[in-house]
Amino acid sequence: MFIGEYLHTMDSKGRLFIPAKFREALGEVMVATKGLDGCLCIYPMDEWQQVADKLKKLPFTRADARAFQRFVFSGATECELDKQGRILLAPSLRDYAGLTKDVIVIGVSTRVEVWDVERWQEYNGQTAERFEDVAENLIDFEL
Repeated sequence: MFIGEYLHTMDSKGRLFIPAKFREALGEVMVATKGLDGCLCIYPMDEWQQVADKLKKLPFTRADARAFQRFVFSGATECELDKQGRILLAPSLRDYAGLTKDVIVIGVSTRVEVWDVERWQEYNGQTAERFEDVAENLIDFEL
């Protein structure tokens, strides 16, 4: 399970250091893709296969399903850890998430998310204001 929040710097070539606590669970090869809310999602291969299987089951006849499949699969790329524990993020993914230098790498249960620091702070500020409303609307959820 991925948990925690880590501040890292991405180099000018787009290489991102993966926190040591995440490396073993992600494995040597992982999949990075566009995530919702303007972040990137990184999945271990086994988890990516589960996500891909669910997406493939969406009805092809629905325009919104096709659009979502295109969104996720077109941005997906395999990434390999180098000897320093970094991955190279594709320019298209960096552009999508607005990543330049300072990034936040967070654990979100079955995936890792990568956020631009300012975008993460903005998102957190918006979410914190409505956290109780969101929690109230979740069915059968207790902390």
